[in-house]
Amino acid sequence: MRLTLIVSSLFVANSAAFTVPSRPHAAATTAAASRRASASPSDVDGSYDFDVAVIGCGVGGHGAALHARGQSLSTAVFSGGDVGGTCVNRGCVPSKALLAASGRVRDMKNEHHLESMGIKVSGEIEYDRQGIADHAKNLAANIKGNLGNSLLGLGCEVIEGRGVLTGNPHEVKDEATGKVYTAKDIILAPGSVPFVPPGVTVDEKTVYTSDGALELQFVPEWVAIIGSGYIGLEFSDVYTALGSEVTFIEALPNLMPTFDREIAKQAERILIRDRPIDYRTGVFAAEVTPGIPGEKPVTIKMIDADTKEHVETIEVDAAMVATGRVPNTANMGLEDMGIETNRGFVAVNEKMQVLTKAEDGEVVPNVYCIGDANGKMMLAHAASAQGISAVENIAGRSHEVNHDAIPAACFTHPEIAMVGPTEEQCIERAEKEGWSLGKSQGSFRANSKALAEGEGAGIAKVLYNKDTGKVVAVHIIGIHAADLIQECANAVAAGTTVKELSMMVHTHPTLCEVLDEAFKGAVGMSAH
Repeated sequence: MRLTLIVSSLFVANSAAFTVPSRPHAAATTAAASRRASASPSDVDGSYDFDVAVIGCGVGGHGAALHARGQSLSTAVFSGGDVGGTCVNRGCVPSKALLAASGRVRDMKNEHHLESMGIKVSGEIEYDRQGIADHAKNLAANIKGNLGNSLLGLGCEVIEGRGVLTGNPHEVKDEATGKVYTAKDIILAPGSVPFVPPGVTVDEKTVYTSDGALELQFVPEWVAIIGSGYIGLEFSDVYTALGSEVTFIEALPNLMPTFDREIAKQAERILIRDRPIDYRTGVFAAEVTPGIPGEKPVTIKMIDADTKEHVETIEVDAAMVATGRVPNTANMGLEDMGIETNRGFVAVNEKMQVLTKAEDGEVVPNVYCIGDANGKMMLAHAASAQGISAVENIAGRSHEVNHDAIPAACFTHPEIAMVGPTEEQCIERAEKEGWSLGKSQGSFRANSKALAEGEGAGIAKVLYNKDTGKVVAVHIIGIHAADLIQECANAVAAGTTVKELSMMVHTHPTLCEVLDEAFKGAVGMSAH
């Protein structure tokens, strides 16, 4: 059997280039401190070109700009020619289009599932690869246009060049034209880019990052996906649905190392064992050499994660590099402002104010950083929440984002979703803080709506503080888990107790009754 490879992103930690902090020279730091201490001409007379300048126009920068305009603040957005950023153009949005299309192919090919509902499909199920790719491309273009129009409609000035700091307070330079603009407050929202580990050669044809994978240039018979996180899992879902075979290769002993362990085991059973997928653990992809489609294979050399000894070399049709992402903060003038980064990440406090360094750093006045660049939570909607929070603080209303209440999802079929820490992390937190952890579970196999859909696989796990009754975390794997998690995120954010949730009425028959079962179980009640 030919198989698709997914290698852990965790071996990036072995790269010195990935782990060495970026530190400004002492002279640069001293000069930057001097500039921060001295007032600019704009600071003296109180006149600026804009109240707020946002560097970056992804979901975070867009959200910050919209909220700034909502507070009647004059706002400029330096888009860098990339309205929508990674999420809209090379991430969340187009990937969901590929998953939607490939998911329908999978469903239509599942004869047993269809026949159980009295449906028969005659003939071979076919798909148009270019048509699926165009669906993703067109969706991204449409959303990008909508975002750009919303900025203009609210009176934001969109500057096409990339914004960089000049080293002087309140200044942003348009890298394309060299023009310098002034703003009372600056929000950094540069986003991130795919991380390519040493030894991996990317040509974006046969060896590609998620950027290239979204173009779906061809459907490999055997594709290597390096990384078993969200991105790797989602693309394994796409590829297997379209006919590829898959092998996961993971540096750690377990697949999906960042997931809740119980959910990861469920995912392995549902998303891996029943599909043409194999895996290896405890192995790094040390060397990846591109090939030529249809002529020359991609070569992948694997080494033992502990001993670093060569264990296997394989040849595949394609390889996808999904080893995580790094901040897009290089060459944007951070050092000139005395800002020290760690692996490219910008240190911020809970109000999103930029610090000169992570440990005992000073606040850089009137400069904020949101989204992937600060590393607090590399999710598009987290970036947007941080952008709104930054604007709230700029407007004089103190605000901090509760990152424990921000949900996340992996859009496989079925989906995985979560909010709050894993069970393992909750156990550690409870022991450290001195409270008792409670756990209750609901099953999709007992849910009428899930059974009607023929989708009974999966669970919803609620973790709560027994002493206060408050929900701490929820982890779900099952049909439409990404939609179900919002109720749980709201409960965490509001400090709602399992007792209160157990008495709330859930529509019948709906999937959310899986949560109702878990909430009721937490207080000793039974759900019908």
